Amino acid sequence: MEYFKQILRFAIPYKGYAFLNIIANIFYALFSGLSFMVLMPLLNVLFDKETEKVLVEPTYNGFTEAATYFNDYLNYNISLMAENDASKALTFVIILILAVFLLKNVFNYMAMYFITFLRNGTLKDIRNELYDKTIELPLSYFSEKRKGDIMARLGTDVLEIQHSFLSILELLFREPLTIIFTIIFMLTISVKLTIFVFIFIPISGVIISLIGKSLKRKSDKVQKEQGYFLSLLEESLGGLKVIKGFNMEGIFNEKFQNSTKRFFNYSNSLLNRTNLAKPTSEFLGIGVIGVLLWFGGRMVLVDGTLGGEQFLTFMGLAYNILTPAKAISKASYSLKKGNAAAERVLEILNTESPLKDRPDAVSKDTFESSLNLKNVSFKYEDSLVLKNFSINVEKGKTIALVGQSGSGKSTIANLVTRFYDVNEGQITIDGQDLRELKKHSLRNLMGLVTQDSILFNDSIKNNILNGKPDASDEDVIEALKIANAWEFVKDLKGDIEFNIGDSGSKLSGGQKQRLSIARAVLKNPPIMILDEATSALDTESEQLVQVALENMMKNRTSIVIAHRLSTIQNADNIVVLSKGEIVEQGKHHELLELKGVYFNLVKMQSLA
Repeated sequence: MEYFKQILRFAIPYKGYAFLNIIANIFYALFSGLSFMVLMPLLNVLFDKETEKVLVEPTYNGFTEAATYFNDYLNYNISLMAENDASKALTFVIILILAVFLLKNVFNYMAMYFITFLRNGTLKDIRNELYDKTIELPLSYFSEKRKGDIMARLGTDVLEIQHSFLSILELLFREPLTIIFTIIFMLTISVKLTIFVFIFIPISGVIISLIGKSLKRKSDKVQKEQGYFLSLLEESLGGLKVIKGFNMEGIFNEKFQNSTKRFFNYSNSLLNRTNLAKPTSEFLGIGVIGVLLWFGGRMVLVDGTLGGEQFLTFMGLAYNILTPAKAISKASYSLKKGNAAAERVLEILNTESPLKDRPDAVSKDTFESSLNLKNVSFKYEDSLVLKNFSINVEKGKTIALVGQSGSGKSTIANLVTRFYDVNEGQITIDGQDLRELKKHSLRNLMGLVTQDSILFNDSIKNNILNGKPDASDEDVIEALKIANAWEFVKDLKGDIEFNIGDSGSKLSGGQKQRLSIARAVLKNPPIMILDEATSALDTESEQLVQVALENMMKNRTSIVIAHRLSTIQNADNIVVLSKGEIVEQGKHHELLELKGVYFNLVKMQSLA
């Protein structure tokens, strides 16, 4: 129930609907019991052969005789209205029964109507908070998680919570109230028979609970396996070219089939255990009915202490208990399954982000003087990627970071944008530590163009507007021109309204990269970070993108991480890294004169 309590907080905004649902369920439970009680006058009319009756107004003789009084009172009034006409009496009784059943079903609908808003509203809020938390958590969290597993939690696990926990919100009131009202009516008919019900129903509950003990563990396996094969699907779609190019279809097919086979076995085990609840509860219920038939039949036929119509009504009431009792036992199964789903969802929701803004964090709207990295050391896991790294980036200057793969260049971009926090040292902007600033305001000061052009399945315009949502079409076109992209966009069907497909699949690599640059241009940040923005392009595309980059970097502070050294020859300072440490720095011609690491890198690229 620990997870249930945490999920329950999402239902608080919809407590008005819960209150209305409870009221409707109270009336539903009342009329559910009355629907059997009003059968007594019908049975009396059908089986009482006396044509002439002495009309005597009944008297109330206490709670245990209340059913007799209720029956006699209805019979007395029906007889008065029917004037001892059996056909009229039958008509009145049928109208009464129809009215009671109508009210029962009206309140049943109203209860379901109100609970719908509660369930779907809670489901919406859980999904919204889960998505919000997912995009808030740092990149390091997702390096240890499969995307498919996150998708499974957002989709099927949240649905499982709705089907289990949120159904129980209704069962907490509806079914217990139905049982309570039914037992009250049963007690008015026969205390002895009701005691038998009290004895056998708890026994049934214990047996059913024993069956469901392992459901949470089995359900957890099902949900984890579902997350795994969704991850395989996501990876397969993302890497389809590699899978086909290396003839790996068979390998991935085998992985997927092994996963679905495990899912098949876990699901069968879970569902078979769940399905055992219905026949078990049904058999136990019939067992209770059998005992009541034997004991109650003796009270009617042998002892004469119970009327026939009262006994048949009592049996109907006893059966009326079985339906909510079975629903409650089924809910206990759902609760165990929902518990496993809630655990997986709450694992994300309860994760504290190490990059969360401090309570006293401040906003920064301008960049005035410099960005400074002081004695920065950082590691992703065990070994240091940066060691005692220091660099000062003055406003309006372009700093280039070069070096072999794994030397720590991209890590600097991740630290400056605060995707990660430094392990040692300090990064400041205009003298303020990045950790003292709100992340949102910090990232507003920066534009990012990465090696992989991250675009979305939308129009060119909407992709560019991610940089500045309130920009006009003219601003978008101007940004495209600066990024050297308008030349191809204007020829597309619909130009800026053209849909670029999934991850920009309808465009070439160079075109996608120029759109990424246009997005950064439109944002117009004072600091620009270019993370190997041309390394994945062919020579022609590189030249077009390079022109776009030069246009963008005019009068702007830039940190350029470069693999191709032709793109950074005009930088104000080139910093050469090796294994996380600075080995050389200076202008292009100065570093060439040193004939050191940079000279060798240039020579290898045949640029000297």
